[in-house]
Amino acid sequence: MRSSAVTPKYKRILLKLSGEALMGDDAYGINRQTIEDIVAEIATVVRMGVEIGAVIGGGNIFRGVAPGAAGMDRATADYMGMLATVMNALALQDAMRHAGIASRVQSALNIEQVVEPYIRGKAIRYLEEGKIVIFAAGTGNPFFTTDTAAALRGSEMGAEIVLKATKVDGVYTADPRKDPSAKRYSRISFDEAIHQNLKVMDATALTLCRDQKLPINVFSIFKRGALQRVVAGEDEGTLVHI
Repeated sequence: MRSSAVTPKYKRILLKLSGEALMGDDAYGINRQTIEDIVAEIATVVRMGVEIGAVIGGGNIFRGVAPGAAGMDRATADYMGMLATVMNALALQDAMRHAGIASRVQSALNIEQVVEPYIRGKAIRYLEEGKIVIFAAGTGNPFFTTDTAAALRGSEMGAEIVLKATKVDGVYTADPRKDPSAKRYSRISFDEAIHQNLKVMDATALTLCRDQKLPINVFSIFKRGALQRVVAGEDEGTLVHI
């Protein structure tokens, strides 16, 4: 499917999508137009010949049941969140199918009637075949975020970078929505991000990426062409590096 004239800097990437990114302007759930727009951005990178693994969150669905989860056992709530990521992964796979993109969903929780179990060797083979692998159910363990799942799967898959797709176009000195003088970091080290508590990812994920020498780029998935520019190595978003 390779046809883009843009030369990619990376051969294999791990894309981290938040569940909230799928909501669009809705209060919770999946906005169909939003997920189609996200898939269109991913398609531009597929055409560059880049191998893509994706980890997706579940906040958009869990937000709808969160009031009922108040006071719930943390592990139980985390398992509910993992199941929400499976729903999002299936929705993303369906949108990719409509766009003509081959993908597979692998889940860290066994739900074999619905999705494949996570098997590292099979996932790598899918990537080599040009299929997108969507990793669902986080790490399969409570008390770990999908940020940590992205760092883990990125390391396991031999990805060259983790791309964290958000609603903002990088990491700033302060919240740009509250402070108009906030400046975007073009590059920042892992240690600086951790010491300044910049909320790039949670501390576990940041530390794992740092130890594995796996850079992270934080960018806006809603900025047209941003994903392609990141993959091409342009100054887009914020690069967190060793």
